[in-house]
Amino acid sequence: MDRAQKTAAVAELNRNFAEVGVVVVTRNLGLTVAQSTVLRNKMRDAGASYKVSKNKLARIALDGTDYGSISDMLTGPIGLATSTDPVAAAKVAVEFAKTNDKFEIVGGAMGATALDVEGVKALATLPSLDELRAKIVGLLVAPATKIATITQAPAAQLARVLSAYAEKEAA
Repeated sequence: MDRAQKTAAVAELNRNFAEVGVVVVTRNLGLTVAQSTVLRNKMRDAGASYKVSKNKLARIALDGTDYGSISDMLTGPIGLATSTDPVAAAKVAVEFAKTNDKFEIVGGAMGATALDVEGVKALATLPSLDELRAKIVGLLVAPATKIATITQAPAAQLARVLSAYAEKEAA
């Protein structure tokens, strides 16, 4: 990598750190290209991204961001899983680590809050932002549905009574 490429990589990482809600630091202990591709595809499907970076460039990119606490975790062959949804990257990384022994979670950060391995695993068990939105919409819609059912019930009873009178008159 020449100096211009390094500068561009640092600028891209810094912009990425400024936009994301969580960063999960992982260690790659000999992942094959196929395994890495599977991981990247799973991350992309969840709305997250996974990038292998040089440690020194990542440390430089951390300057001026909330994620400075992860600079101590950047040793050895690392990868950075990031997402704007605070749960997506952690969830995919934890699931992938369960099925692949060459991939381990080192830690991470959610804003200025540093997370250890257990913190990342706990974050992965939380519902995603989309699941929380669905629950809130369900809670908001439920009272309206109940009100509609209650207001329709007297009209339906009145219709049944009128229908019974009409059948009685016809007979």
